[in-house]
Amino acid sequence: MSAVRAGDAEAVRDLLSRGADPDAVDANGLPVLCVAVTAYDEQVAEALVEGGADPDRVLPDGTTPLGCAVDGGSPALFSAVLGKEPRLRLAEAARERLLASARSWYETGAAEELRRRTGAPGPAVTVRVQDGEYDWVDQVTLGGLVVRAGHGAILTALEWAFRVLTPVDELIARAVEQPDEEHVGWSTVCWILTERRSFETWSAVVAHRHDPERAHRRFVVDYLRMRGFLDTSPYYEKEEGEVLAAWAAEETDGEMLAKVLDAFTNRAHPGQEAIGLRHAGHPDPRVRREVPYALCATRTPAARAALRTLLRDPDAGVRLRACEASMRDGDLLPEITRALLLLAEAPDAGVRGEAVAALAGSPDRTPAVADALAALLGEDNQLVRLEAAYGLARRDDPRTAEAIERVGPLGAGFEHDHRVDEFWRWRWRKDNPDGE
Repeated sequence: MSAVRAGDAEAVRDLLSRGADPDAVDANGLPVLCVAVTAYDEQVAEALVEGGADPDRVLPDGTTPLGCAVDGGSPALFSAVLGKEPRLRLAEAARERLLASARSWYETGAAEELRRRTGAPGPAVTVRVQDGEYDWVDQVTLGGLVVRAGHGAILTALEWAFRVLTPVDELIARAVEQPDEEHVGWSTVCWILTERRSFETWSAVVAHRHDPERAHRRFVVDYLRMRGFLDTSPYYEKEEGEVLAAWAAEETDGEMLAKVLDAFTNRAHPGQEAIGLRHAGHPDPRVRREVPYALCATRTPAARAALRTLLRDPDAGVRLRACEASMRDGDLLPEITRALLLLAEAPDAGVRGEAVAALAGSPDRTPAVADALAALLGEDNQLVRLEAAYGLARRDDPRTAEAIERVGPLGAGFEHDHRVDEFWRWRWRKDNPDGE
């Protein structure tokens, strides 16, 4: 109970592995899983459920931990508590109750439902909070009660868990209520639709690329981008490449066109160079930033000429993308290096950071690059110093030892970092000059 209340998921897992009861209760008979649910602690809740805690245990008030997670409105917490095979595990009546609860919260709205339950007057207090590792959701407080307004995402996830095939148009309507790729409603709908791997679902989603509302078109791009990572079916890859090629030729909105090109250039398509050349002079720099990735594969005279122009583009972001995309083209490397050396001296710290990362990984081994990397070791940003030291280590530069010292101690999360690994390899090469 102490470990759960402290939010120490590692300690909870350790105690469970040593025989602790996952359904332990406090003095009031409240299971530890409910303590985690109330605290919105999805990591502890996940540890408990994986360790055998019963999400369907009926509590004295007739609810269950899973039902409480649905009410709480956090999709991350709900996913942690859902458990395995809910469609087979739960009776039909229990499934219907959970669906009805999620639907009621979603349709009524978190603030209005709290007002109905508490009778509290006045406005609710709403703040944005992180939910899970990547997403955000609104947290609503009224009348002493707190819920998160992620019930639409929970409803979507429950329907899929119970294999209720909600119409695609209805799901997309839920997603675009908050037109933000990092909102739990948007990301959950996108994920579930990629899981529904039927041609009917795919066609219904892709049809929204013609929608006059930008949010609908943005959703289609996000869906296709996610599918590009998850589904390697040659049939869909070809079909999606054709859809994106046609879309890139038709889209007039600069923001949308940039997103379409981003998704398009992640797929092999014979028309990439033509699309890149078509948009190389686009007035929107967001579009021009995506063009280099369409041009870098062919290395034709026309593509190289366009890339040379982009290497001198007035927008720093375009120049960076042109450098990164064409880095392995030996004919362009001298021009790429010149562009990166200038970018490494830019007044914008973010631009300098990207430039040093590109220089560190560049195949250019000239002294000018090594000197530029060494000059960046005085940056306040530790990640910039890390990239600079990494680039020097790759080149076996005599300043590497000092560079590593200038990086300073690195915190958690760098144990398997490729730059830190390169420091180890540099030390090994230094201590074993004969390769033995």
